[in-house]
Amino acid sequence: VPPKSGSTIPLKDCLDQFAAGEQLDEHNAWYCSNCKSHVCALKLITLWNTPDVLVLHLKRFTFEKCPDVDGRILRRKIEDTVNFPIDRLDLTEYVLGPIDPNAPPIYKLFGVSEHSGTTANTGHYTATVRNSEDGNWYRYNDSNVGFTSGDAAITGGAYLLFYQRIKGSLRWAGMEKELNGTPNVDEDGFQAVVGKKKKNRR
Repeated sequence: VPPKSGSTIPLKDCLDQFAAGEQLDEHNAWYCSNCKSHVCALKLITLWNTPDVLVLHLKRFTFEKCPDVDGRILRRKIEDTVNFPIDRLDLTEYVLGPIDPNAPPIYKLFGVSEHSGTTANTGHYTATVRNSEDGNWYRYNDSNVGFTSGDAAITGGAYLLFYQRIKGSLRWAGMEKELNGTPNVDEDGFQAVVGKKKKNRR
């Protein structure tokens, strides 16, 4: 997602791009069983539900062919700043499955993994983490730990974002209520398979 006029990129723009359809070209055509031919279909990635702990991976590296260096692949660091919410990330509009009002897909940030350097194979990793006991933010850099804020992690080095559901907890992809009424379902959501009786051969 390109930044707008040199400003930061809202995380919502990244999520909208993730959920947007991708038009397949003729080299990646999909075979349609109805029309019996390959078509340039629209590919979509959708979310049925979201986990209690959500990890968002920001694309920080791109791979490009360099015509001046024998066509070799060069890895380039993407250092655009993505502006992500600290205390409230609402994913309701992206969820297609049933939404439990007791556990809505609304999250708060509790950690950020940051990368500094020019390639994926080099550089240095740090972390900014919210303490679950006192709610304060701390920055971890090897053996050094210090106070900071969640906003301080919104930089071009933010790589992995760790969110936790604010209210409630979901199991079985939001289908817990439906599965509880299903016979022979254990506490982990697996249904017992009853084998057929074998006929005695004489």
